[in-house]
Amino acid sequence: MKTNKQIKSDIEIAQAATLKPIQQFKEQLNILDEELELHGHYKAKISLDLMKRLEGQPDGKVVLVTAINPTPAGEGKSTVTVGLGQALNKLGKNAMIALREPSLGPTMGIKGGAAGGGYSQVLPMEEINLHFTGDIHAITTANNALAAFLDNHIHQGNDLQIDTRRIVWKRVLDLNDRALRQVVVGLGGPMQGVPREDGFDITVASEIMAVFCLATDLKDLKQRLAKIVVAYTFDQEPVTVADLGVEGALTLLLKDAIKPNLVQTIEHTPALIHGGPFANIAHGCNSVIATKMAQKLSDIVITEAGFGADLGAEKFLNIKSRFADIQPEAVVIVATIRALKMHGGVSKQELHMENIEALQAGLSNLQKHIETIQAFNLPFVVAINRFTSDTDQEVDALKAFCEKEGYAVALTEVWEKGGEGGLDLAEQVLQAMEQNTHSFKPLYDVSDTIPNKILKIAQTVYGAKAVEFSDKAKKQMAQYEALGWDNLPICMAKSPVSLSDDPTKLGRPTDFTITIREFKPSIGAGFLVALSGNIMTMPGLPKAPSALKMDVDEDGRALGLF
Repeated sequence: MKTNKQIKSDIEIAQAATLKPIQQFKEQLNILDEELELHGHYKAKISLDLMKRLEGQPDGKVVLVTAINPTPAGEGKSTVTVGLGQALNKLGKNAMIALREPSLGPTMGIKGGAAGGGYSQVLPMEEINLHFTGDIHAITTANNALAAFLDNHIHQGNDLQIDTRRIVWKRVLDLNDRALRQVVVGLGGPMQGVPREDGFDITVASEIMAVFCLATDLKDLKQRLAKIVVAYTFDQEPVTVADLGVEGALTLLLKDAIKPNLVQTIEHTPALIHGGPFANIAHGCNSVIATKMAQKLSDIVITEAGFGADLGAEKFLNIKSRFADIQPEAVVIVATIRALKMHGGVSKQELHMENIEALQAGLSNLQKHIETIQAFNLPFVVAINRFTSDTDQEVDALKAFCEKEGYAVALTEVWEKGGEGGLDLAEQVLQAMEQNTHSFKPLYDVSDTIPNKILKIAQTVYGAKAVEFSDKAKKQMAQYEALGWDNLPICMAKSPVSLSDDPTKLGRPTDFTITIREFKPSIGAGFLVALSGNIMTMPGLPKAPSALKMDVDEDGRALGLF
């Protein structure tokens, strides 16, 4: 049994760390004075002018970090990403980290924070987990400004003949608030607008967030914003942002947010944190601009995609890599003893107890995610992200499985030991990068039909036997084909805790069907969102949200973030 010593919380470790003033990274990263825009002492934005200046410089290599299907609290994928970046720098490599910005929804809800953990964190973690540099607030404002412009157009005479029963643009808030899923707006008489049903999504599910994260520069951002479909006319023709004439105003609201944010890890490895779409209801990757900028500023970029390989990694490889022309060199699949035991039938309350039988039963989940990465022709390393409750016998059982199957595996103790705890992982990742045959390609051709693209994902990535479409989804597919939208990639909205669309089916379910209840066209982002099961675009809070543990002391120091 691993010995337990006095364990500090993530926030205690973060607040005890010594940070470098962020401007000290300029020389290391080849950033000019005029390209660094300070936000206090330890945060900065980097001007997009840097990309123009370094246009001819070779791109660094990209390593993707993904995971098995997680428990509700996550499996430390960001922690491993940070720890791996630190470990590579300890080995003398010029590595940089590219992460998503945390959403206040899960921060205040279940997770309590999403800036890594232990001695593998990005800092200042309090600010990153709260308002940071205001990017998500800017996206919220742009989204809701568009909603206001839309309702005002209708109120002022509705020249575009918008059918108020077919408005698809929702307002957003970056919090979990189930009471806002369905609302009525415009009540109070003629001067208050036109009454209609409406609703809220969480900000990270907004198409503006997806556009923000897939745009390559300000011009591309504006062009993508212009294509967003907000409603349909009485003749069922799409109405876009360009029809409303407000793409310029929306771009103006985002002109500063589009610049990537530079911070550092606890060991002073540079990190870009930018954009934050969820992977269960959006595409789950940090911004293309930040990833491409990190490629110009370093030799190796370590990035992550949300939830398991069935969600974030699938979308990184089928959507982001396709749009951004990114060829990943290797993949890290994070596995934890506790998540495997949950997939083997152990309740959340008993995950801290040794149970090798349940662990072995849950290995089928890991095996399926490995097969998914193999389907993309990419080399991989399994990272065992060790928790303090894991026993040596459990770790040995997981390592034995990987070694028997011939899978590269590394015990990873980056939470406790920082970069030092990820040296074995870093060395194995470097070996995997050398083995890359560069035969990576997305799973499907965008010119295939919508049902065939979804079936390919469902069968290859989830292990489903079939896909069923509701009557509404069938009508939408016919409409999208007529509009020429059928040649777009698919962004699946699905439960993150199961390979299926049923969150109660853990492990590796078989003989199941994925049900697509409806679609949401994200034409500005460039994909079609397929909603499966009961996935919600506005989450709710748990019975005891993490916010109950949060506070601030008399000196303004955050408490309870973890």
